[in-house]
Amino acid sequence: MLDAADRDLPPALLLPSAGPEPLPFDTALAAVLGYARGRRPMRVRTPDAPRGRWVPMPAFGWTRFDTWPVDQPGDKDVLIGEGLHGRLDRASWTTVRDVLEQVRPLAEAADARAAGRAFWELPDDELSVLGEPGTVGAALREIGRAAGEHLGHVFAALHHRRPDLVPHLTRTTRRALWPHTEEGDSDVQAVVLRELRANATGMAALETTVASLTGDAAPTRLRLHDILLWLATTLRLTHAVELGRGTDEWAARARYRTVARPG
Repeated sequence: MLDAADRDLPPALLLPSAGPEPLPFDTALAAVLGYARGRRPMRVRTPDAPRGRWVPMPAFGWTRFDTWPVDQPGDKDVLIGEGLHGRLDRASWTTVRDVLEQVRPLAEAADARAAGRAFWELPDDELSVLGEPGTVGAALREIGRAAGEHLGHVFAALHHRRPDLVPHLTRTTRRALWPHTEEGDSDVQAVVLRELRANATGMAALETTVASLTGDAAPTRLRLHDILLWLATTLRLTHAVELGRGTDEWAARARYRTVARPG
C-alpha cells in the first residue's frame, strides 16, 4: 500500500548541493530504487566454474548497509562502515574501532541534546556556532575531526545507529556541501538541515514511498538526502535512475498509479 502523498504528486526536490536544477519526485524515487535494487555483473571463479562466470552483484550499498539491523555497539559497527566504503586494512580497522569508541560520548551528548527531535526538526542554533557550546552541531564537528582520514567509515557507523540524527558524510559529499555553507554554520551539516527543511513535504513523501515499495529497509530522509547527493556528485545519478525504472517496485508503482487515477 503506497502513501497518499505519492498519489498527490509530491513536489520536486530543490537540493542545491546536488545541482542547480530541481529534481522531480519520480526521478528521485527511481534513483533510490536503483540504488536499492541495481545489480552489476562481476566475474568470479568457483570450484564448479574454474574458468569463471558472470554473477549479478549489488551495484550499491543498500544490502550491505541499509538493510542491516542495529546491534549492540562493537566490532559490527566497523563492518557497517566497510559495507559502504570498502574493506579496511588491519591498522585502519583498529583505528576506526578506536575512533568509534572515542566519539561515543559525543554521539550520546548529541542524542541527549536533540531530546527526541530528528535532525530535520532541530532549530537553526543547533547547527550554528552562535548557539555553542554543547550543540548538536558542535558534537558532529568534533566527531568529524576525530574521524580524520576515515570520515566515511565513522559517520556510516554512527548514522546507522542514529539514522534520524547523525548525517552520513564522505569526503565527496562534504566537498559538495561546503560551497553552500553560510557564515555562522558550525559545519556542512547545517546545509543538510536547510535542504531537508526546505523540502520537508517531498522528502517525507520519498521516505514513506521508499519504505512502502522496498519493504526491506526504511531509510530516513537524512539517508535519502545522502543517497541522492552521493549519486549526483559521483555522476551515478543517471545510471541509478535507469536501474530504478527497470525494477519490479517501479513497475508495481506504475500499475498502482494507473488504477488510482482512472482515465
